[in-house]
Amino acid sequence: MRVGTPDPDAAAPDQPLAGLIARLFAVMMLAMMTTFIRVLALRHVGLIESMFYRNLFAAPLILAYISLTKGVGSIRTQRFKSHFTRALAGLTGMVFTFEAYRELRLADATSISFTTPIFATILAATVLRESVGWRRWSAVLIGFAGVLIVAHPGSSTIPLQGALIALGSAFMVAVIAILLRQLGRTEPPATTAFWFCTLSAILLAPAMPWVAVRHDMTEWLLFAGLGLSGAAAQILLSASVKLAPVSIVVNMDYSALIWSVLFGWLLFGELPGMSTWAGVPLIIGSGLYIAWREHVRLRLPA
Repeated sequence: MRVGTPDPDAAAPDQPLAGLIARLFAVMMLAMMTTFIRVLALRHVGLIESMFYRNLFAAPLILAYISLTKGVGSIRTQRFKSHFTRALAGLTGMVFTFEAYRELRLADATSISFTTPIFATILAATVLRESVGWRRWSAVLIGFAGVLIVAHPGSSTIPLQGALIALGSAFMVAVIAILLRQLGRTEPPATTAFWFCTLSAILLAPAMPWVAVRHDMTEWLLFAGLGLSGAAAQILLSASVKLAPVSIVVNMDYSALIWSVLFGWLLFGELPGMSTWAGVPLIIGSGLYIAWREHVRLRLPA
């Protein structure tokens, strides 16, 4: 390689602020997606169908986005095996996530999902060898304390099976974040999202003749909304871990509680108890502290 020529395989410098912003918007899209999941479940739409149509509707939307930005040629990849592994992990996580939001109230499922930073920080430190200082560890633990207050463990309002499924979802989200971080070193976010949706739809397709039923126009619109919100979330999630370390951006997932409470109240009449309001300041405050610490770190001289 000639002197002065950029190495195309070299990882781009981290951009923590951009990663945090991308994650915040991704979380909002995910909250919309989980709301669609809940509405479809109340209409007795099966899990496999919801997962299949989520990916089937999302794939062409992502392809359209790619064609308008980097061009369709950018979906070519030399890492098909990695994309396939990510698709398998993503489908496993999707089973847990979809089922958690089908069984639990939005705020309860979202609260338990906030254990993801604990898993993600451990995995980031051990698998990616990222440097995680004591301040970020402390902020994550404080946020988790807020989650414990919100979720009020032992309460009969949260079924044990649903809680375990939600914990499985949180762990898989952390694993997927690691895979996305590794893929993001060479793959554009939209390319990763496209291959996930396409491969997932292909893997789910053989089951459709056995589970598919007729749907009315309302349900098809719900499927379309599920795919649109899922596509946007997928691109933004991939972008967030491409732009910044997993252990930083994943803490912005705390903001999902705001959206789950709002959607749960407006659409399902689910109003959280006092424990939620007591835990929210700790949860949101910890995420904001992570963002502030990263801003200070970048301003310090090397």
